[in-house]
Amino acid sequence: MTSSTGIQNGTDLPRFTFNPKEGIDNPALVISDDPEPDPTIMPRLCLLKRSESQTFGFHLRLDQRGRGYEITNVEPWSPAVQSGLKAEDRLLEVNEENVDKMEFNEVVRKIQSCGPHLFLLVLRKEEYDQAAQMAVDLQTLCRASKGDSWSRPRLCHVSRDPEHGLGMSFSQTNAGEWARFSVSTVTDGAAEKAGVRTGDALVWINGVSASVLTLASLSRMVNKSGDPVTVLVVEPVSASCYVRRKVPIFPELAENINLPHAAKTMRLERRRDGYGFLLRQERVKSLQKTAHVLREVDAGSAAEDAGMTDGDVLLTVNEEPVEELEHEEVVNRIRASGDRVTLTSISAEGRRFYRTLGISPLLFLDDSASPSCTQMEDAAPKTASCDLDKGEPQLDFHSSSSSNRPGVFIRKTSQRRREVLL
Repeated sequence: MTSSTGIQNGTDLPRFTFNPKEGIDNPALVISDDPEPDPTIMPRLCLLKRSESQTFGFHLRLDQRGRGYEITNVEPWSPAVQSGLKAEDRLLEVNEENVDKMEFNEVVRKIQSCGPHLFLLVLRKEEYDQAAQMAVDLQTLCRASKGDSWSRPRLCHVSRDPEHGLGMSFSQTNAGEWARFSVSTVTDGAAEKAGVRTGDALVWINGVSASVLTLASLSRMVNKSGDPVTVLVVEPVSASCYVRRKVPIFPELAENINLPHAAKTMRLERRRDGYGFLLRQERVKSLQKTAHVLREVDAGSAAEDAGMTDGDVLLTVNEEPVEELEHEEVVNRIRASGDRVTLTSISAEGRRFYRTLGISPLLFLDDSASPSCTQMEDAAPKTASCDLDKGEPQLDFHSSSSSNRPGVFIRKTSQRRREVLL
């Protein structure tokens, strides 16, 4: 195809020809890519939901250039795939918390301890690199994706005043599924002191979604006993932000205002007489399930000095959740720690409380109590005697000087009992 010459402002334009196989032969008309980066960078939210014994199905690592956290190895058919999470995505937030300045082990712990629901705010790798080139503030970008009126929901535990009760009442609204009931509080009443505010929208109460309650059933639930109640509430304007983003309001997204029964983290260093406690696997009646229970805490031992309480339920070993592990798997993790181990536990009553609410007791674990990864690196294995009863699994963390042999050997003492020397 040939184009004839044309006249513009009295000046002849040069003739050019176009061959579809060769392209445009006039350099002035060559179309080049826009060197300016696209200013539209939009994070996306991925909601992952897993069963109790299931993983989320992805790996997390530090970016090779040391810039942020990278999603890798997304497993087929996993909750990660179903949520739209992709390999090479860059992680910005975990459950509405920015991870930009978090240590890697803290980010991992937040993901591991979040329970069945996990919310990840991510950017595609190309968008992340583009944001870095444009010096975009990622925290500002995250806030902008939520809206100016956004605020996190709140988990509030309200204990009844002997005279004035809970100090709050509910009224039905037409604001939508996540704001069916509005809360009114009494000035200086129990609810207000617990962090509930007048005008808050009720999301759930004692683990039951407000979307399945009527005003009558809600009133019966509140008034049927003298027990305290735990409510998940959110400001109405913030509820609208969640609706706009199509984000369900789960307790994993909430701020913990005053929940009771806090889990505790203990750092133990082995002494000549060992750690000084017994680990048993036993069925806990209040939980109606089997748990790893701390028993026989010796007076003056490393365990007692670290704050261990007889009967508490073991939650983590060196920040790794262990409730779903078999007894010997837990034992092996403690042995592998050598002379130092970090344990997280909670009272049986506290474990029942969180189980009733349907959330993990690790969800609001105080970050300041968590050790850094390097604290475990220089631990060297020492000799210890461990009594295991296969009928009722247990591990006795007391040292033994019966052998100085290095390594591991097993001396069988009966069909149900054996002693392991490290």
